[in-house]
Amino acid sequence: MCPGRVRAVVSDTDDDAPVAERLGERLRETGATLATAESCTGGLVAALVTDVPGASDYFDRGVVTYAYDAKRELLGVSREALDEYGAVSETVALEMARRVRDRSDTTWGVSVTGVAGPGGGSEAKPVGTVYLGVAYAGEWGSGESYAAVEHHVFEGDRRSVREQAAERTLEMLLERVEAGPGDDGP
Repeated sequence: MCPGRVRAVVSDTDDDAPVAERLGERLRETGATLATAESCTGGLVAALVTDVPGASDYFDRGVVTYAYDAKRELLGVSREALDEYGAVSETVALEMARRVRDRSDTTWGVSVTGVAGPGGGSEAKPVGTVYLGVAYAGEWGSGESYAAVEHHVFEGDRRSVREQAAERTLEMLLERVEAGPGDDGP
């Protein structure tokens, strides 16, 4: 949170409730909307969000862009970013989050791109490498819009990597929603 800024969040949502429920309640409270762009999780983030009854109040769409061409065609990720950094990169995760936010005209866009395994890893990007992006759309002219990324190397098999990535994406977004507009979070 910004120094000197205090924000109290009062909610009926139990802190022990699944993160998707807590996130949904916060999005509903703030009138915010969400769109997802996923690669290695194949729609798992969107599935977790829409498992919550009433998700249509805040969830706009989920786009699964597994291939390079899908990232370019559906999201507008630049060829240059894909060529220079590869699909599993901070740059591409940021572009995915920004573009799904802007193309869907939502408050928040999140993205996931990574190597779930068991193959496909390298020394530089081992199996379990995942980049999670989040993009916020502030009011026009406010200067509050931003995008941020997290890098993780999750342990486990393909299913476990995908589940950890999806769960952390929702946790990351919840942290930023709770931090409030104009704060690029932790």
